[in-house]
Amino acid sequence: MRILLVEDEKRMASFIKRGLKEEKYTVDLAYDGEKGFLLGTINPYDLIILDIMLPGKDGITICKEFRSKKIEAPILMLTAKNTVRDKVLGLNCGADDYLSKPFVFDELLARINALVRRQRRDKITTILVADLELDQLTHKVKRAGNEMNLTSKEYSLLEYLMLNANQIVTRTMISEHVWNEDFDSFTNVIDVYINYLRKKVDKDCDKPLIHTIRGTGYILKE
Repeated sequence: MRILLVEDEKRMASFIKRGLKEEKYTVDLAYDGEKGFLLGTINPYDLIILDIMLPGKDGITICKEFRSKKIEAPILMLTAKNTVRDKVLGLNCGADDYLSKPFVFDELLARINALVRRQRRDKITTILVADLELDQLTHKVKRAGNEMNLTSKEYSLLEYLMLNANQIVTRTMISEHVWNEDFDSFTNVIDVYINYLRKKVDKDCDKPLIHTIRGTGYILKE
C-alpha cells in the first residue's frame, strides 16, 4: 500500500512515517498543503493522512478538492482540535475518519487498518500466483505453504508484481508505485531488490516465478 502523509510538524511526520514503513507501507510525505494537494492529484494512493492545520492550503480545503476531483482514496484527518464541531466539519468535507492529537501510534494504525478493511470489504485480499500466496491484510507471504520473512520494501515490490501477475512491469512503473516520490530512477536499486526477492521467493523451487524481460522490466508468472 502507498500512503500520502500531509503533516507540517516535522517530528510528528517523521514518527508517523517511520512507524508506517515498519508496517510495510510506502509513504510519500508533504510538509505543506500545496505539495500535499499536488502529490494527491498526480499519484495513486491507497490512503491519505491529512492534517487540518497546514501552511499554504488547509486540510479541509484539500479534502474538498480531492473529492471534487473524484479522488476516492480513504482520508484520515489529523488535528489538534477536539471539538464536536471540528470533527463534524472534517467528516462533512469528505473525510472517512478523524483522529485528534496527541495519539499513540497503535491507535493510528488501528484506524488505518479499519479504513483499509472497509475499502477492501468486497475485494479479495489474498493474492495467489501458482503456489505463492500473499495476504494484503496480515502481510504474510507463503510459497508452497512455507512462510517467508520479507522487509517492508521487498513486500511492497512483491505485492506490486503479484497484483500485475502475467504482465510486464517496467522499472518506471515499479518506481512510481513502490518507491516514494524522491526515488532516483537512475540507480540500480530496483534490480537489487528484485535479486533479494528471487533469493527468497524462488529459492529451492523447481519453477522460478520472477522473470527478467531484458531491456523492458520484469514479470511474475508461472
